[in-house]
Amino acid sequence: MSVPAFIDITEDDQASELRAYIKSKGAEISEENSEGGLHVDLAQIIEACDVCLKDDDKDVESVMNSIVSLLLILDAEKQEALIESLCEKLVKFREGERPSLRMQLLSNLFHGMDENAPVRYTVLCSLIKVAAACNAIAFIPTDLDQVAKWIVDWNLNTEKKHTLLRLVYEALVDCKKSEAAAKVMVELLGSYTEDNASQARVDAHRCIVRALKDPNTFLFDHLLTLKPVRFLEGELIHDLLTIFVSAKLASYVKFYQNNKDFIDSLGLSHEQNMAKMRLLTFMGMAVEFKEISFETMQQELLVGEDDVEAFVIDAVRTKMVYCKIDQTQQQVVVSHSTHRTFGKQQWQQLFDSLTSWKANLATVKSSLQTLSPSA
Repeated sequence: MSVPAFIDITEDDQASELRAYIKSKGAEISEENSEGGLHVDLAQIIEACDVCLKDDDKDVESVMNSIVSLLLILDAEKQEALIESLCEKLVKFREGERPSLRMQLLSNLFHGMDENAPVRYTVLCSLIKVAAACNAIAFIPTDLDQVAKWIVDWNLNTEKKHTLLRLVYEALVDCKKSEAAAKVMVELLGSYTEDNASQARVDAHRCIVRALKDPNTFLFDHLLTLKPVRFLEGELIHDLLTIFVSAKLASYVKFYQNNKDFIDSLGLSHEQNMAKMRLLTFMGMAVEFKEISFETMQQELLVGEDDVEAFVIDAVRTKMVYCKIDQTQQQVVVSHSTHRTFGKQQWQQLFDSLTSWKANLATVKSSLQTLSPSA
C-alpha cells in the first residue's frame, strides 16, 4: 500500500524535517538526527508527536502519515516497539478527539504492513478501540472468519487471541450488532480448554446474560456445551440458563419468586423474560402436540382468554412456530415448530424421517418401473 508522505525526500532528510516541524509546534526535541539511526529518530519523533495531534493545521495528516511511512520501511525487529508506542498514543490521545484522523492513520499502518506480520495484531486492537469509542466499528473489519484467519496467520498465543476476540465482541455490542457479537463470544468461549475454562467466568457470565437479553435469540442449548459455561454449573446463572434451554414458564416463575434480586442484578427485565419463556414453552408444546386447546395454552402460558390470539400471532412472527388458529374448535393447529434443543433424540427423529422418505421414494420408483420397464 502507498502511504502519503510529508515530503518526497530521503528517509534521513524526512526525519530531519519531521523533527523541525514538531519542534516548531512546541515539542522538546532536537532538530538534529540521532547517530543511532532511523529507528532511534522515529522513537524520539513518536514520543513528541502529541503536539501534532493537538494541532488543527492542515499539514497534520501528512506529518503523521510521514511517520507511518517511515515505520513501514524499518526492519520487522525494529518496528514492533515503535508501532506499539505510536498505537498507544493514537488510542489514548484525548479520548474521542480527532477520531477520523486517528482511525485513518491506524488503517494506513495496518494495511501498509505485510499481511502476516504479527505486530498487525497491535494495530488492529488499537483500531478497534478507537472505532468503538466513536461508534465507527462498521468501518473496521470484524467479520469472524477474517478475524479467525488473522489469528492463525499471526500465530497469536492464547492470551492475545482472547484479547482480540473480546475487543471485537465489546465493540459489536456497543454498536448494537448483537447477532454478530453473540457469534464472536461463542467463538471466544469455545477457544477455552478444560485447563483454563475457570479463567473465563466473566466472559461466560456476560455471554449468558447477553443471550437472554437479546429479543431475537431463542435457542440456548449450544451454550451449555461450552467449557466455561459448564464451569458455572451449580450457580444461579447456570440454573437460569438451563430453564431457558428446556424448562417451562412455570419453572421460570418459581425461579424468579425465589431469586428476584438476582434477576434484577443481571439487568434483565422480568417482563421480557416472561414473554420469551412463554414463546419457548409454546415451542415445546408445539413440538409435542399438533393441536393445542386454548384452555391448555391459558394454563401453561399464564395468559388470559382474550390474549391467546394475540400471543399466537406474535409467536408466528418470530418464525419459530408455524401454526393457525381454529376458532371453531378453540384450538391452535401446528404445522411446524423449531426444537428448543437438538440432541440424540432429535437426531434419531431426523434419521427415522429420512429413512421413511427413502423407503417411500423406493416404492414410487418401483411402481413407475412396473408401469414402464424403461423408467
